[in-house]
Amino acid sequence: MDTVTRQKLMDMFTKWSGEDVVEVQKLPRSGSYREYIRIAGPSTSAIGTFNADRQENEAFIYYSEKFFDKGFCVPQIYSKDLEYNIYLQQDLGDMTLFQYLTDIYDGEVFPDILKEKYKEILRTLPKLQVKGSQGLDFNKAYPRHSFDRQSMMWDLNYFKYYFLKLAKIGFNEQTLEGDFQTLTDFLLNTSCNYFLYRDFQSRNIMLKGDKIYFIDYQGGRQGALQYDLASLLYDSKANIPVAVREELLDFYLDELQKIVKVKRSEFLQYFQGYVLIRLMQAMGAYGFRGFYEKKTHFLKSIPYALKNLDYILDNWNLPIELSGLRNALFEVTRSAALKNINHGQTELKMTIKSFSYKKGLPVDTSGNGGGFIFDCRCLSNPGRYSEFKNSTGKDSDVIDFLADKNDVQEFLEKVFAVVDMAVDNYLERKFTHLMVGFGCTGGQHRSVYCAEKLAEHLMEKYELKADVSHMETHHFGED
Repeated sequence: MDTVTRQKLMDMFTKWSGEDVVEVQKLPRSGSYREYIRIAGPSTSAIGTFNADRQENEAFIYYSEKFFDKGFCVPQIYSKDLEYNIYLQQDLGDMTLFQYLTDIYDGEVFPDILKEKYKEILRTLPKLQVKGSQGLDFNKAYPRHSFDRQSMMWDLNYFKYYFLKLAKIGFNEQTLEGDFQTLTDFLLNTSCNYFLYRDFQSRNIMLKGDKIYFIDYQGGRQGALQYDLASLLYDSKANIPVAVREELLDFYLDELQKIVKVKRSEFLQYFQGYVLIRLMQAMGAYGFRGFYEKKTHFLKSIPYALKNLDYILDNWNLPIELSGLRNALFEVTRSAALKNINHGQTELKMTIKSFSYKKGLPVDTSGNGGGFIFDCRCLSNPGRYSEFKNSTGKDSDVIDFLADKNDVQEFLEKVFAVVDMAVDNYLERKFTHLMVGFGCTGGQHRSVYCAEKLAEHLMEKYELKADVSHMETHHFGED
């Protein structure tokens, strides 16, 4: 997010809230290209969002306003300026369902309190799908008005090209294409007239107080009921046990029957097909992000997906012939490379320090002899201006000053490229530690800013949490 966009969001916040901005925090992008900042005043906060895709913004804002008016728990849109692809939305905090699950579930015994959270979600899901779709203009949907043949083929080919091919899984191209057509024909035979959330999984469900909120439905369109249920119950890293999944499936169907009549046996037959296409879409995403974009933390989800795939293949009851696809999926589950993708994986510990050259270089206590040291004294210097004397590189006035300097941004771009090369290599070789130091004259402004920016970059790209320390920020003086 550039400085102009950031300032526009801050101005938007002040106009909406009537408060001055006292703090701005950049939030991780997660799996999307949208950029978020939390903007806080003395008594309130909001999430400022930038997304270069205007049509996606329009779809998200349209759904948000419609669902909010219908009484669903979605983020309220406070303000928008689509000419600049920005909007201000309700701050729902940081607790996702996935984080909550991770905090209380050890992968063995699924806690009753967590099961009740899922049931609460499944009470709302059919209402959102059925009642939420009423009166919606699906021509506003993006990129497609429905989860139709074209949408399905995009997902299936995504799986083929970014997962099967990059994971070096052998398959017969012609047979696989024929099976894709057969599966698509089958899936479109069920009712497809409901709101399909598209990415209804644990990271897109927020817990705030005693309420559950839904976010990131900008890809929503018209489609079948089964898809979103498959997304939630077969969310790979949630690792829901089979018995719990079956109980939750029955619970959903009971809730659905209160709203619309469906034949249970028919729903379940199509459900397995939608589980299959959703799982392949997710694996395509892991391949694209992990194998292609080299964001290795996405590869950590693959073993969980293989576990779900094993279950589907062992309990296969689709009434259609898909021999080519089944053979390819069996090869996926047999792949030793995929099964062991996390085997022996060691978390890379990143240590990032800012320091003053007047006091000497930081010491690496890991026993590895040190790492990168970057000299920030060549950069534009806020320390030359009296108004920054009592601020550091973590304060908004210094951040704004340095974010607006081309030399600083060019410097960081090159630092990121160099550090990324090391991180990619260290992750592959199972190294355990890398230290990066940023020095300037006083260790207060430029070095602190650069250290914080590198930490944000590593979290965003690799989901690596860095241990960041600033050796001189308790001192104020010349930088």
